[in-house]
Amino acid sequence: MILALNEISKSFGENRVLNKISFHIENKEKVALIGVNGAGKSTLFKIITGEMSKDEGNVIIPKDTKIGYFAQDLQVSGKNTIYEELLSVFEDVFEKERKIRELEKSMANKTEEELAPLMKEYSAISHEFEQADGFSCESRVKGVIRGLGFSEDEFSQPINELSGGQKTRVALGKVLLASPELLLLDEPTNHLDIESISWLEEFIKSYGGAVIIISHDRYFLDKTVTKVIEIQNTKNKVYFGNYTYYVQKKKKDYESELKAYTSQQKEIKHQEEVIKKLREFNREKSIKRAESREKMLSKKELLSSPDQGPDKMHFKIEPSVESGDDVLSCENIEMAYSFEPLFSNVSFNVKKGDKIALIGPNGVGKTTLIRIIMGLLSPSFGSVKTGAKVKIGYYDQEQQTLHGDKTIIEEISDTYPDLNTSKIRNVLAAFVFKGDDVFKKISSLSGGEKGRVSLAKIMLSNANFLILDEPTNHLDLESKEILEDVLKNYTGTLLYISHDRYFINATAQTILELNKTGITSYMGNYDYYLEKIKDRLYESETEEIVNESKADWKKQKELAAQKRKKENALKKIEVEISDLEDSIKELTDLLSTEDVSTDAVKAKTVYEEKEKQEEDLMELYQAYEDLQNTPVENSKKQ
Repeated sequence: MILALNEISKSFGENRVLNKISFHIENKEKVALIGVNGAGKSTLFKIITGEMSKDEGNVIIPKDTKIGYFAQDLQVSGKNTIYEELLSVFEDVFEKERKIRELEKSMANKTEEELAPLMKEYSAISHEFEQADGFSCESRVKGVIRGLGFSEDEFSQPINELSGGQKTRVALGKVLLASPELLLLDEPTNHLDIESISWLEEFIKSYGGAVIIISHDRYFLDKTVTKVIEIQNTKNKVYFGNYTYYVQKKKKDYESELKAYTSQQKEIKHQEEVIKKLREFNREKSIKRAESREKMLSKKELLSSPDQGPDKMHFKIEPSVESGDDVLSCENIEMAYSFEPLFSNVSFNVKKGDKIALIGPNGVGKTTLIRIIMGLLSPSFGSVKTGAKVKIGYYDQEQQTLHGDKTIIEEISDTYPDLNTSKIRNVLAAFVFKGDDVFKKISSLSGGEKGRVSLAKIMLSNANFLILDEPTNHLDLESKEILEDVLKNYTGTLLYISHDRYFINATAQTILELNKTGITSYMGNYDYYLEKIKDRLYESETEEIVNESKADWKKQKELAAQKRKKENALKKIEVEISDLEDSIKELTDLLSTEDVSTDAVKAKTVYEEKEKQEEDLMELYQAYEDLQNTPVENSKKQ
């Protein structure tokens, strides 16, 4: 066990947020912590780390357990480059390496008597360095930088020149590289594109410690966690499975509990009616029977009405005017900045009723393409045409046309004066503005809250072509599900950018994948797109093999032989590395023994052999890396 919470309670004034929260986390377990916005998830993280006090209960963590905490607003600052900032995580490891080099120099001209204590210190620090896997620090840093979506060119970019999202990604990288026994991640997929999220999924699945994740990315949770802890109405419940299992199990539990509760209430009502009739007979025997039944009824353990959670808002949006069949046509669009193409050869058509997700890595130009479609940017080349009677509703998080002096409800009602207050409140509630929240001034809202107001406005616009840029950002799970339901039942046309794969699966019928040289269409949802990508890669590899085989079978055979030779050579070096690492460890342990550490002659002999083997190991590492990076066609020359 790495963590146990025993009846944790927390209130802010009279508002009870957490009430007797209890659960435990095992070593290496991957867990999701979910609940609506304001349920107390981040508060619980801060209580676990000690950043916030609890009112009642106990947090039990084994002594010396290292905790890593990534908060949503965590960023880095300073003049370091991205590479330097992430490398700083291992400063204590590098300090050990510096100390080892200093000891090696100081031992060079020492007498046997002076050498003994230095050897003992050297042995201890070397062991610590190897335990920290000091030789792999730089390669681990490079792997994390690439995984989080930074290119090779950005390694040397200073932190103070990065955007807020990039600084958050660097901060996430530092937390991951620290490799704590318990990792707390609060919305780690924000600011990551789909490729980086997929990398993070694999990182977490193979992570050696325990991980607790707060996330609204349901696809991500499905791929990473095996346990879900839900906080609802200040209490918690544990489900053993991924997010999809949790949704299904919660529904079944509710239906089962409701059935049992309804059945019991029916039985109680029946018994009360029988008791009433028995008393109406007003005879000694009937009264005794009535009293007997009353006694049995009083001893019955009453079931509580099951808690379904907050009522989900339901609303529909309908276009005020039906568009023609041809909604949008994009022909050979190209966009370049300073003569450097962002993308080119982008052509596609949108028909009435299409529901399309536009995907691609960060920086490929998805938002730029949307703005070209909207007429906010002019393409370097190509044309955009909208069809007859097309009325666009556009949501762009970065260009929210809101009035700071108005309240939220005024913003909506002034835009749509014909809508009644009930309809407006219903839609605002779906986007997490409930009760008195609707009277907040626009100027007092956070960026995410303003985004939700803008999205609510778009949903009420009666447009027949919705164009949305990352509509699920800043939405909790409940609001995402409401939006999904609305868009699935929307009879107009939909084009949106999103990195939320669960959302894409639920709402898209077509995937458009944008890249620098064009756009590719896939007639299905995100899972279908993944299958086609795998098929395409397989077909490409198969076709390449067949073509090469036809062109030069002899060369293919030779390449295959060279590949086997390279693989065998790599395996041989791996065995040599493993044997040498074991030998160095044995020598390091030997230096710590009393028999050697107290005998300067023995210590010197063991130390010199260890030093020689470490030099041999570094040569093997280099040989392995050189061979691994050598193309197969050139490996014959090695």
